[in-house]
Amino acid sequence: MVRGFERTSVRSIILFILILSNVLIVKAAYLHSESWYWLLCLSLPLLLVAIRDANQKKHAIIRNFPIIGRLRYFFESIRPELRQYFFESDLDGKPFNRRQRSIIYQRAKNEKQTVAFGMQANPMSPGYEWVAHSIYPTTITEKDLRVWIGNYQCMQPYYASIYNIGAMSYGALSKTAIMSLNGGAKIGDFAHNTGEGGISEYHLQGGDLIWQIGTGYFGCRDENGRFSPMAFRKNALLPQVKMIELKLSQGAKPGHGGILPASKNTPEIAAIRLVAPGTTVHSPTRHSEFNTPKGMIQFLQLMRELSEGKPVGFKLCIGDKEEFIAICEAIVATGILPDFISIDGAEGGTGAAPLEFTDHIGMPLYDALAFVKQTLDTYGLSEHIKILAAGKIITGFDILKVMSLGASACYSARGMMMALGCIQALVCDSGKCPVGVATQDPVFYKGLHPADKQVRVANFHQKTIAATKEMMEACGFTNLEAVHSSKFMRRVNEYEAKSFEQIYFGKKGGASIKNLNSILN
Repeated sequence: MVRGFERTSVRSIILFILILSNVLIVKAAYLHSESWYWLLCLSLPLLLVAIRDANQKKHAIIRNFPIIGRLRYFFESIRPELRQYFFESDLDGKPFNRRQRSIIYQRAKNEKQTVAFGMQANPMSPGYEWVAHSIYPTTITEKDLRVWIGNYQCMQPYYASIYNIGAMSYGALSKTAIMSLNGGAKIGDFAHNTGEGGISEYHLQGGDLIWQIGTGYFGCRDENGRFSPMAFRKNALLPQVKMIELKLSQGAKPGHGGILPASKNTPEIAAIRLVAPGTTVHSPTRHSEFNTPKGMIQFLQLMRELSEGKPVGFKLCIGDKEEFIAICEAIVATGILPDFISIDGAEGGTGAAPLEFTDHIGMPLYDALAFVKQTLDTYGLSEHIKILAAGKIITGFDILKVMSLGASACYSARGMMMALGCIQALVCDSGKCPVGVATQDPVFYKGLHPADKQVRVANFHQKTIAATKEMMEACGFTNLEAVHSSKFMRRVNEYEAKSFEQIYFGKKGGASIKNLNSILN
C-alpha cells in the first residue's frame, strides 16, 4: 500500500482533491442551501487551472505540482522586494545599498540627512576607505564648485558644475523623467547629458545640455545612417547645448551595440533620431566615420568647427591601455586637443546589458582614472584636457575620491534617477518601471510629476555639493586643485592601509616617459 502511494504523483492527488471538493460542494448545496454554490466560484476555477497546469509541458514544476507549483514563480517574482524591504541590512544592497539610497532620498526631499549612533561599516575590513582630515579646517567662500572646460582651441568654454546628470536617453527614460532632470538642471545650474538618443523637446526645459553622439549618430545622421554635418550643426548651435561628447563606449557594456525595436520606434522617437518610423534601428558597435585614433581626433575637430567652437570631447570605458596611449599619440601628432575626456567605469549602469559584459568587461573607474591621468601627464596633455568621471558617484566622498585621482568633474546617472524616485526595482529593461522613470508606458510615467521631481533633482545636487564643500573644509582643502590622492586611504588587509597615491600612482605619483611601461602593467 505504501509503495502504491509513492507511485501516485502529487499531480494526481491535487486533481483528486479538487474534483472531490467540487462534488461535495454541489452535493451540500443541493441538500442544504443554495448559498453553497458560491464556493464553486473558488473551487471550480482552481480545478480548471489545475487541469491546465497538469497538461501543459513548458514548466515541469507546475506540471508536477499544479496550483502549488505556481507559488514558486510568485515568490521568485517578488524576491527583490522581499530582500530589499525585509532581509537586507543597510549595507548589503546592490548596486546601491540602503544607506546610499537613503541619503539620496533625504537630500532630494530636503529632509534630515544625519545618522545616529555611529558608523555601521567595519573600519578594519579590507576595502574600507577614509580621508585624512586636518586640525586646521578651512573655509571655502565660493558658492558653487565649478570648473572651466575648454582649452585654448575652444571658442566657447563652459563653466561646469563638478556634479552633473549622466547620460540617459529619451526612450530609455520616460518623457516626464527627462523633463524633470532637465528642469532640475535649470534650477540648480548644472549640466544634463542627453545620452546618445538625440535631443528631444523634453530636454529643452531650460537646463544646460551636453549632447552625446553615439555610433548611430542619432539626431545628426542622413538617410543611410552616416554622419550629416548639416543635421549636426542644426542641433549643435542650440543655445542649450554647451558641450558635445563623442561616445566610443560605455562602462556597462563596452564594445556592445544596441537595437531600437520597431515596436518602440514611434513617429516621435523616429523624428528625434532621424530614422524611419516603425523600423528596427541598430546602434553599431563602432563608428563608421573613422577607424583610427587620428581619424577620431580629426572628427572631434570637425564637430568643434561645426558647433562654432563649443567644447568637444569623447567618452570611453578603458579596455586595452595601448589603444588609449595611441589616442594620446594622435593628439600630439595632429596638435588637435580635445577639451575633455569622460571616463566611464565598468561599474556604470544601463537599462539592459548582457551579464558577461556587465560583470567582466571594462576597467573599474578608479584604476581607469589613475591610468588616464598618468598617461595625459606623460604626454603633457593634462593642462589642456579635463577628465570627467562616471560610475556610482553619489556622495561628496565619492566626488572627492575621483577628483583625487585626476577628475575635474563627474556625472551621476543612477543617483539622479533615485532623486526622481527610482526605488532600484531592477526592472529597467521590462518597460514596467513602477515609478515611471525607465518606461514609455503612460500608465506608469504619468505618475511622475515634473514640477515636483525637478525640485528634488535640484535639491539632491545642491545638498551633495554642500556636503562636498564641508568635507573639503574639514580636510583643509582650500580649492579643488588641493584635493590630493595622498589624503585618501584604503585598508588593503586587516593590518595595513595605503593611500590612493601609493595604490594607484606609486609613492611619488605622476609619470614619465621612462616609466610608461609600468603604466601598462
